[in-house]
Amino acid sequence: MNILQVPYDLKKTNYVHMKKNTILVSGLLSAIGLGAAAQSKPNIIFIYADDLGYGDLGCYGSKLNRTPHLDQMAKDGIRFTDFYSAAPFSTPSRAALLTGRYPIRMGLNHVLFPESFTGIPASEVKISEVLQQQGYRTAIVGKWHLGHMYPFLPLQNGFDEYFGIPYSNDMRSVVYLRGNEVEQFHVNQDSITYIYTKESLRFIEDNKDRPFFLYLAHNMPHIPLAASAQFIGQSANGLYGDVIEELDWSVGEILKKLDELGLDKNTIVVFSSDNGPWLTEGPMGGVSTPLFQGKGTTWDGGQRVPTIIRWKDSIKGGQVNSDVAAMIDWFPTFVTITGGTLPADRLIDGCDITPVLFATGKRAHHDFAYLNEGKLCAFRSGDWKILLPENIRRGNFWIEDVPAHDTVFFNLRNDIDEKIDVKNQYPEAYKSTLAKLNDFAQTIKDAPPSKVVTEGRGPQLVNQQRTEAITNAKSNGIDSKSGVK
Repeated sequence: MNILQVPYDLKKTNYVHMKKNTILVSGLLSAIGLGAAAQSKPNIIFIYADDLGYGDLGCYGSKLNRTPHLDQMAKDGIRFTDFYSAAPFSTPSRAALLTGRYPIRMGLNHVLFPESFTGIPASEVKISEVLQQQGYRTAIVGKWHLGHMYPFLPLQNGFDEYFGIPYSNDMRSVVYLRGNEVEQFHVNQDSITYIYTKESLRFIEDNKDRPFFLYLAHNMPHIPLAASAQFIGQSANGLYGDVIEELDWSVGEILKKLDELGLDKNTIVVFSSDNGPWLTEGPMGGVSTPLFQGKGTTWDGGQRVPTIIRWKDSIKGGQVNSDVAAMIDWFPTFVTITGGTLPADRLIDGCDITPVLFATGKRAHHDFAYLNEGKLCAFRSGDWKILLPENIRRGNFWIEDVPAHDTVFFNLRNDIDEKIDVKNQYPEAYKSTLAKLNDFAQTIKDAPPSKVVTEGRGPQLVNQQRTEAITNAKSNGIDSKSGVK
């Protein structure tokens, strides 16, 4: 594979930034002692929750879920307030994370299922492949969801090790894979988070003397919810809170292991979520407070996600960053930090955000495109967001319908829950943002067709939890979509 470091210049949208920041970070790494004297490349651990809501962590405002380890991680690093997943669903958001590209460019626009016979294209360059070429030991523990047929599994896409469930835990034939083979056909949902944590700690221990990349992709808090016995009934937020608190425990175990091995100062740790909360699941889903809507939508509650990064002694702690950033940024950022090279034969949508991490500058631009099911639905530029017309969005027992609307324009800094259309008050800002949306649309006009997917859901536990949630709500006097007595 021929991958060369070159800058990009697409319609002058500020993609020309890679080379400058590579030089900048090279100097920074030498200055902080990560050159020849110590292990030359930092370890990277990326922890991904599934369907976690923006308001589900203590450091993001939750008063119900106790998340002391993540709260401390935020104090020790940077907490992002305006960080976006590349899609409001699982498969495309994960594809974007690994490639630095909007998923529409690879035809992964919705969720893959066990009946799907396709997956992430071999032609896509993944961060795991770039790091592997640099001598990193690479592993994924947890949910893959980028195709379960042989060519699409992790070991064929840059990972040296894989253990986990190849898709969502609510789908048919949930199994544990190790490498390319089924290790266990019957998965106890209660122990998923515990087992993933144990596998991750083993990988860290085994690779403590060499650079490693660990992608820990939790299945929780995607339904069906389940937690280990020591966490059941411990949260003030029911089963959902129990699950969140076990995830926080898992993060704490990872950080403790790094401290024990003396790896804490040479390991980058990121925590985030693949998309917003599944609000239509009621108490089995999270909350997007103070954002509007959740998973499956291009309102900010569907794609703005909690994101924290810690790199002790290299990134100043206690920072809260409110600039636009996105999941597609991690690919070029990790490549730059590790001294790697970016693909020269394709557009990389993400920006190298090392200037943000080291407090030496800003992201190259403050734009983000909201894509859903292969369509460009919205665009953000700085504080401004255009949301294109939508038909009525049907709710359910837990959530109200969202009425059909024409094109609307928001100032997200002043109106975080997207209530006030200001296109008439700010015509120049609207015109400028719309022009950027149209420019971006030109870059995806020749995007490949969507991969064929078919839906198949299985475990009775999912339907059982949904039924029990509604029954319990009614018995407690909670009626209809309001969610209140």
